[in-house]
Amino acid sequence: MRMKYIKRDFARRLRRGQTVTEEKIWQLLRNNQFMSLKFRRQHVVEGFVVDFYCHEHKLAVEVDGGVHEKKMRRDYDKIRQVELESEGITFIRITNQEIERDENILFNRIKEALKPQP
Repeated sequence: MRMKYIKRDFARRLRRGQTVTEEKIWQLLRNNQFMSLKFRRQHVVEGFVVDFYCHEHKLAVEVDGGVHEKKMRRDYDKIRQVELESEGITFIRITNQEIERDENILFNRIKEALKPQP
């Protein structure tokens, strides 16, 4: 039970200290602005904190900045993604550079992820 509160408090700290890119994405996704989807930021899912999460579609959006380039962090990110995908969560990864170049990349990836799979 205690771990639940530790993760929740960690997510709160991340929300208060979000990066410039995370803030930009949040402004694009908040208040059901995109396709009427409700996203939460820095949300605890299956014991992991994801940058943005749409519960209705079990869709996680993870923003990869400089910290994600370190090998230890990449290894952790891979393990976390595999674990979340095994729980039926669709995972989208996007880099800071992609958002800076064209924010529509994010919208296109979300639309693609929501398409029915054959």
